[in-house]
This record gives sequence, structure tokens and C-alpha cells, in this order.
Amino acid sequence: MEQDQELSPHPENPAPTRGDDGVTQENNSNNQNVNLDEIAKLANIAEIMELLEETNKNKDWIVHQIKLKRQKVPVNPTMTTVGILKACEPDFISHLLGELSANEETFETPPALTKTYHWFFTDIVASSDPTMATNEQASKIIVLNKIIERTETFKQRDPETTLILPTGDGMALGFADSPEKPFRLALEAHKGLSRYNSTRKEKEKILIRVGLDTGPVYLIKDLNGNENVWGPGIIMARRVMDLAKDMNILASARFANDVRTLRPEYRQYMHPIGDYQIKHGEKLLIYNVYGDGVGSKKTPSSDKKQKSKAAEEVEKTSSRFLYSYIGIELDIKDIKTMLTHHTLIWNLINISNEPVERIFYYLDGDAPRGFPDLNVTVKDEEDRELDIMSLNVNKPYHKEFFVRLKKPMKPNEKGRMVKLEYDWEEPERNYLYRVASDCKKLSFMLTAPKEIEVNQKVVKVDTESGEKTYASIPAAMKYNADKTEMTWSTENLRTFDAYRFDW
Repeated sequence: MEQDQELSPHPENPAPTRGDDGVTQENNSNNQNVNLDEIAKLANIAEIMELLEETNKNKDWIVHQIKLKRQKVPVNPTMTTVGILKACEPDFISHLLGELSANEETFETPPALTKTYHWFFTDIVASSDPTMATNEQASKIIVLNKIIERTETFKQRDPETTLILPTGDGMALGFADSPEKPFRLALEAHKGLSRYNSTRKEKEKILIRVGLDTGPVYLIKDLNGNENVWGPGIIMARRVMDLAKDMNILASARFANDVRTLRPEYRQYMHPIGDYQIKHGEKLLIYNVYGDGVGSKKTPSSDKKQKSKAAEEVEKTSSRFLYSYIGIELDIKDIKTMLTHHTLIWNLINISNEPVERIFYYLDGDAPRGFPDLNVTVKDEEDRELDIMSLNVNKPYHKEFFVRLKKPMKPNEKGRMVKLEYDWEEPERNYLYRVASDCKKLSFMLTAPKEIEVNQKVVKVDTESGEKTYASIPAAMKYNADKTEMTWSTENLRTFDAYRFDW
């Protein structure tokens, strides 16, 4: 039990001497009343200290009660339990004593603060198959546990900050120190399973699904006195995993965006695949983690509904931005498929009255492609890559998504730029661009291998009637030793002006 000399109820100063005018006598009477109150408070504190020991509580419980009751008590980590209690008001001391000595059974409340962990959640696909003998099911669980135990990430974990929670046919591991750990654990576990499955019959193979997320939880003691958890962190990791098919590694956008910026080699594994609806109607942008022999390209099962926001967002853009410059660059990489690297640069000004925090994009192509295959990147004027925050539509020929700016674009702020790059085939050998708002200058450049005979044509298109007219100024051509360049520019475009570039 904590000992503290501050519990002594004896006054430190002797009683003052009585004066002839009687004033000292009155003060002495007041001091006696104060001392009696102090003695009663100290007696209650002494009883509280005994009850804390009996109920296995400590000063953390006192601090939690102070926060619950919104007491204005100056608490710092160096204070003893008695020091904290002495700083409390007598009424609150009485409340604490009542809480500890109540005849009714009392229950602990969750900790005052949550802790954030980085989560790896996995289970075995079809582990409860009724056609499989129970010992076969159990054998698969044992093998999975052994494979996890043998990974370098698990062996090098910090036991003090790592949570390990068995879930029957799987497990959840929470790492307090780095999101790299659940990510690397997923890769290592998949490689271990691939080696194991390569020598097994189909029925003996172990297929898992993995969910990765970052989020807070409360730490709660279970019946055995071990640490257990509850909170959105582990719940969302489970929700992400539930979307997966066999051998999928799925991650939430917040997890993927954190991890993919840590090392260049991590980026190749992170592929945004769309907004998926989870329990209670909530939607999450999901990344599929695969590459280098791990994960799976399979698309998760979901009843998500992809609703186009193009018309709504284009209308907003027309009243939100003014483009001082738009640059379009097409670089043909494969002459057979017309695989083209697209670079679009916008210098823009926010002409609305509110700051802009996100930008909407939509892309169309002539060949069916999954979003991960487009290799989309968006950067700002400081060459910082921007996070894709929502993939609203991921259809074979049409994509819609939002990106989040690193800092909001203020009204009338100049010098802001965004650059979009992606790869998509152009088998029809033309590219149509429609301006979403007024633009002072637009330039176009096509770079093609010398093997391609470029027949340049720039056509202005009325997107409502479909009427086409040749641009008044033709494109300029430059023939180099290894490539052909087609360039064209115009000024003072109006909202929804559209041009098609043929080659």
C-alpha cells in the first residue's frame, strides 16, 4: 500500500496567542473549524487508500473518475495517489469513498483514452466446410499458426506493444509501432502459404483472406485477465477482411495511403479498386494488395452500386475554377496496342468563395481496363503525390475518382497546379478533351515512335449536336530521328469547348 507522510492530521503550526482585542480568539475558532474539515478529509483519504488496495485499483482509477466528473484538479504524472486526493474537493472525496464502499457490485468502465494499432486480420476460407473432418479443419489452423510464427515480422515483434488475438480459425494482430508490420506480415504469410500449398493436394491447401487497417481501440481485460480490445480499429479491419475472396489481401485507404509512401517498393503492391459498402451502409475505398507472387487480383464480392457523379461534379467545376493553362501530353508506348501514357497539367485558380479540399476526375478509354492497371498518379505544384480518397466508378471503360489536396486551395489563390498521369490504350488513334471551365490557354503534344505515320488532324466538336469542324490552325509536325512530334495550341476557351486530336 502506498505510504505518504502527507496523511498526518496534526497541524504544523501552533495555535496563535490570544490578543487583548479578541480578534485572535475569533481567528483561532475559524482555524479550528478548518482543521476539523481537513482532518475529516484526511480520514476519508486514508479509508480510500485502504479500499483502493482491497479492490485492486490505483491512481489511474482516481484520474479516470476526475475526468468523468469533470473535476478541475491539476494532475501531473509525478503526483502520488495521496497528493492527487489532497488536491480534490471534500465533496468529491466523499463521492470516491461512496463509489469504493458501496454495497452494490461496481464495474470498471473502459479506459479514458483509446490506443491506436495497425491491424492484420485473417482467417481461413471455408474452414468450417461440413464436408471436411474436424481434425482436418484443426490441422489447417495449426499450420496457419506455424506459418505466422515463422515470419520474420512475427519473430521480431515487440511483445510489449503487440496484441495477439485468436479468432478460432484465424487471428488478429495489432502492432502499436508501425503500419509496415501488418503489411509485411501479410506478404510473408502469403509467401509461406504458397510454399506450403505447392506440395499439397487441392483439398489440403490452405487459403486465407486478409484485412489491413489502422484504428483506435479500448484495451479491456478478458476473463483470464489478458488484454483484449474493442473499438473501430479492429472492427474495420474485420469488415475489410470480410470483403475479400480467397487469397485476397485488402486494405483500407487510410492504411494503404500511409504504407505506400514509406518505401518506393511498397507502392507497386497498392491498387485502389473502388468504394465498397460494409455493414450499416458505410462505404470504404478499398485497396487490393498484390504483386511479386503474393495476394490475388480477384475482385472482392460486393453489392456496391457505382453511381456516376460526372455530370454533378463537372457542373460544380465550371463555377469553381478558372484555368490559366491546360497542358495535354500523349506519349505512345506500344504501336501495336496504342498503349499511351497520358499527362494532363492544370494551372488553376479557385474562383469560388470557399476553399477547395478535393478535386474530381473522370477518365474514359477505348479498351477495358481495371483501375490498378492504369497506374494513375496525381501530383501538386510541389510534386507531392495526392491521395485518391474515393473511387466512385470503376467500370471497364469509365473511371471516376476524387483526390485530396495536401492543403486546401483558397479563393483567388494563384500558383496552384495539379498533374494527372495514367496509361490507357488509344486503338482508334484519337483523343477527345472537353474543357470543364473557361481556360486562357490549352496546348497539346503527341509523341509517337517514328514507325507510326502520323496524319494530324485537330477537330472542334460540339458535344451536344455532334457537329465537327476543323480547327482554324492546324497542328505543327516535327520529325526527329527516333520520334515524331505533333503540337497544337489555342487560347481563350469557353466552358465545355471540346477538341478531338487525331493522328
